[in-house]
Amino acid sequence: MKQYGFYIDSSKCTGCKTCQLSCKDNKDLNVGVNYRRVYEYTGGNWIKEGATFRQDVFSYYLSIACNHCDEPACAKVCPSGAMHKREDGFVVVNEDVCIGCKYCSMACPYGAPQYNEEKGHMTKCDGCYERVAEGLEPICVGSCPLRALEFGPIAELREKYGTNADVAPLPSSLKTKPNIVIKPNRHARPTGDQSGFLANPKEV
Repeated sequence: MKQYGFYIDSSKCTGCKTCQLSCKDNKDLNVGVNYRRVYEYTGGNWIKEGATFRQDVFSYYLSIACNHCDEPACAKVCPSGAMHKREDGFVVVNEDVCIGCKYCSMACPYGAPQYNEEKGHMTKCDGCYERVAEGLEPICVGSCPLRALEFGPIAELREKYGTNADVAPLPSSLKTKPNIVIKPNRHARPTGDQSGFLANPKEV
């Protein structure tokens, strides 16, 4: 099975959300439904040094969509078989079969499956597999003005960029085996639980 994945260079991402908006426009998504989401991570505090104070405040962005996992939790709990993994590695939902039970949404640790109130069933990022089949990039990748996103066979991305960050900032306890490589921002700081999460995420 060929497995595609995403590389995300958070050191380049400025939080412009062009990837998020281009996806939303291309898929004609309703308000409140975003297949790709841009998160802002912030933190820091004032530190006293003698008679003065300094700050170590930081802020950076991370663009996240479906990770098209090797062992997708969403597909495992789907009672109708609508959520499934294609031969090209993309995890997609058959909207004609989906009953809208939302089990996939509850099971996915990354918030990828999203309920569409108007359609009455689940929807999600499909990796733009139709574009990929034509030799094109997913719309989010092609629209990024700073080239913070890259797409391709995950084995090639990991060979090119390494595997040390392929599951950050996701907890190591998750067993979905996400197909994603992330280059952390230089200001990234893990929390004390050593789970791999970065500090204080907020969707922007």
